[in-house]
Amino acid sequence: MLLQGAPVARAIADALRGESDALRERGVTPCLATVRVGEKDADLAYERGIAKRCEQSGVTVQRIAFPAGVSQETLLRELSALGANPGVHGILLLRPLAERFDDAAVCAAVPPGKDADGVTLTSMAAIYSGAHEGFAPCTAEACLALLEHYGIPIDGKRALVIGRSFVIGKPVSMLLLRRNATVSIAHTHTQNLPALCREADILVVATGCAGLIGAQHVRAGQTVIDVGIHTLPDGSLTGDVRFDEVAPIVDCITPVPGGVGAVTTAILCRHTIEAAKKSAR
Repeated sequence: MLLQGAPVARAIADALRGESDALRERGVTPCLATVRVGEKDADLAYERGIAKRCEQSGVTVQRIAFPAGVSQETLLRELSALGANPGVHGILLLRPLAERFDDAAVCAAVPPGKDADGVTLTSMAAIYSGAHEGFAPCTAEACLALLEHYGIPIDGKRALVIGRSFVIGKPVSMLLLRRNATVSIAHTHTQNLPALCREADILVVATGCAGLIGAQHVRAGQTVIDVGIHTLPDGSLTGDVRFDEVAPIVDCITPVPGGVGAVTTAILCRHTIEAAKKSAR
């Protein structure tokens, strides 16, 4: 089965529309502020995708764009202003930033209650502690949303997450563990990776290495979630999994593009609406 992201994103957006309408009746308009530095093609494309999904979900978008040469002081000042603005419920800082920025300091300027993509230390700590503060990174949560939408069992299943970043690998491991999966974490230095992969029922691949996982890593009956996305020399996109090799073997797999990425913006809208609900209490 092909685990396409579009139906999942539509279902989330449809559910959120009712919630956003209910908030508007109470005088609260859910608002997401996106903050971009520079004109990178990937950031611009992500911005467009966010705007489309937010419109479907009933979330307004406030776009803030700075030139590539903006100072860190100016960026921090803007984030502080957005944090103090009661009309803004979620903040998304498009990353990665240029190396000249202190990434930790910039992320820390986002209030945890408005941290729509789980970049603050408070949000990260909540993922591990189970506290209801901040939000998980959207891409990590999108992996779980795909499994849930397609009715793929998680409870008691063996899950292997290949990747250990704070953006995807570690948080998605904790989210799976919270759903009672038996979770292992591997990475590009793991020995005998193919054999370890074949033991898993659910395989989440988030290594940042194009085409790392092939036929020798999988078996029948598995579900493969490919989080990676890479641009090839011919302009086409591919994931961390060699789709043409793996898809005929496993039971379920996400395409790239059209899989996890399509759900990420819907989760971003969900977080913004949840933050708006909390502000309206």
